[in-house]
Amino acid sequence: MQLETNDARLRTEEQRALIWFLGLFYVIFILYDFFYYYIYKKYVMNIEPGLPSDFGYWYYLFVFLLIPITYALRKSKRIYLTKYILISVYIVMSIINDAFTYLGSDLTYQTGNIVEVFFILFTPIFVNKNFFRFVFTGIAFKYIMVGLILKSWQVLLPLTILMIIFGIAFVMLGRFQGYVGAITSSYEKQLSGIVKGIITTIELKDPYTRGHSERVAHYAGSLAKNIGKFSDVELNDFHNACLLHDIGKVNIPDKILMKPGKLTLEEYQVIQTHPEAGAEAIKKINGLGNSIEVIRFHHERWDGKGYPHQLVGERIPLLARIVSIADAFDAMTSSRSYRAAMSCEEAYRRILEGQGTQFDPTLLQYFIEVYPQWVEFHKNYASKKASESK
Repeated sequence: MQLETNDARLRTEEQRALIWFLGLFYVIFILYDFFYYYIYKKYVMNIEPGLPSDFGYWYYLFVFLLIPITYALRKSKRIYLTKYILISVYIVMSIINDAFTYLGSDLTYQTGNIVEVFFILFTPIFVNKNFFRFVFTGIAFKYIMVGLILKSWQVLLPLTILMIIFGIAFVMLGRFQGYVGAITSSYEKQLSGIVKGIITTIELKDPYTRGHSERVAHYAGSLAKNIGKFSDVELNDFHNACLLHDIGKVNIPDKILMKPGKLTLEEYQVIQTHPEAGAEAIKKINGLGNSIEVIRFHHERWDGKGYPHQLVGERIPLLARIVSIADAFDAMTSSRSYRAAMSCEEAYRRILEGQGTQFDPTLLQYFIEVYPQWVEFHKNYASKKASESK
């Protein structure tokens, strides 16, 4: 499970875990060094208390510089990088500090730090194998480098102990991932059931759109995936949003929704209320909050002549711009009571003609790439439905 994402829910959990991680690190880091260098040295070892070298003060300075860095990363929505920077700074400073303290000195090399045990045991709270590997590699690198610099085999004992602790932490990480995976799977099944129930209700009300939401979700999902900007979690949420993009039509009177002829201006204005009505309908449903922008803005146009808010260009959310292309393609290639379906080739031509007016011109470059996949899906879907009706 990766938390390095733009998804708001995961980013919030990442921030909470990181606050605990940093807070505990600073508490343990300060208390351990204070106890060891000032109390233990004075009252147990009966030697002059204090840090073993002047570099120790620089060590503290660099570590505490992470606080403003964390604040800056939080504002840029890249706070997840803080934990990587923390580990990197700690490893580099530890190597330099040990070199300053023991290289060319008569002091007996003493190594190992409770902070490193903390790093290892608390790494699983991020449920992130990449970060776990990073911490494992970093700490192993530290002891190998210190051993080479000081030409000392004494680093093998703490390294061996830490590897055993890493094994325990790895088991913990595996169990955390198992629990999270089970909960996520259960949650997604429940949410999928809710979405399918809503879609069934919409299609019962408007039989001419039967299968429309499913097809739009497929087209839009393949286009979004081809862009390459979205995580698997975001693509899954987007799929649900696409399935629900016409949920507001349940608020449209049947005589307008299923009218076989051309709509009057007043009737068309009623139809234009469905994006806003749909967004309002789901805003309080837990797990569907990320769908609101797609539902509300999927009928906006690049030139600002869409509805309901006449947004222009990139003011329209990217995912809503993607759905508008998929929605138009499926609408044109589907039969209605008042017209026959267009061919895929005709729909393709009309969408390209809408470049810079109805549709985002940048997205149409990706549309051209996935168009053959859409044609294949369209043919297979029609064949599948024909066989099911026999």
